[in-house]
Amino acid sequence: MGAPDMDAGKMARPRKWGWLILLSSTTTLVCCVIPIVLVSLGLGATVASLYSTVPFLSSLGLHKEWTFALTALVLLAAAWALFRPGRACPADPDQAKACQSADKWNRRLFFGSVALWGISFFTAYLLLPIALWLGVF
Repeated sequence: MGAPDMDAGKMARPRKWGWLILLSSTTTLVCCVIPIVLVSLGLGATVASLYSTVPFLSSLGLHKEWTFALTALVLLAAAWALFRPGRACPADPDQAKACQSADKWNRRLFFGSVALWGISFFTAYLLLPIALWLGVF
C-alpha cells in the first residue's frame, strides 16, 4: 500500500523538505555569519554596500532572535518528517529506489542545514563573548 498521493502506475514525487530546510538555515547564514566574517576581515564597506543593496538583510539582522527561532522550528519539523517512526518506502522496486534516493538526499540536506544553523548560531551569539573572555578584543 503506497502513500495517498501516488497512483499505481506513477512514480512518487520527492518531498521538498530538503530544499526548504536548506533555504531556511541559509537565512541565518546570510543575516548573521557573512556580515560578521566580512567585518572581521576588514571588509566593513562591503557589508555596508550589501545592506544598502539588499535592504531586507537589515530586517533579518535586527530580528535575529526571530530568524533563529523560526529556522530552528523548521529544522525540528523537518527532523520529525525525516526520522518519524513508521516511515517506509513503497514495495514496488522502482518506487522504492526513487524513495530511497530522495530520502538519502533529504537527509544530506538536513544535516548540512543543521551544520549551517549551528555555525550561524555560534557566530551570532557565542563568538563575541568567547573572544572578549579570551581578551582578543
